[in-house]
Amino acid sequence: MCGRTVRIDGRARYRVTIRGRVQGVSFRYYARQRATALGLSGWVRNRPDGTVEAVVEGDDEAVRRFLSWARSGPSLAEVTGVDLEPEEPRNEDSGFVIRG
Repeated sequence: MCGRTVRIDGRARYRVTIRGRVQGVSFRYYARQRATALGLSGWVRNRPDGTVEAVVEGDDEAVRRFLSWARSGPSLAEVTGVDLEPEEPRNEDSGFVIRG
């Protein structure tokens, strides 16, 4: 985790960039499945540079569990790095969607 985590009322929010072989391996589908099971809000999308980007928000412990999963991803993925950018929680509870 990052030293400058922003937490409000036990909630956390991160913008996450996942590098490696993460496109074409159902990463977005499994990310949505994992985030939904953990009760998180946000989104996930493929980026033109071959990375996957996500924003996750929710209970601090649930966010930590998602980030731990993202470091390995689904079985066909080969994650080589995860960049975390903490953001201020917005208390958005709109579910978790796949973008683009």
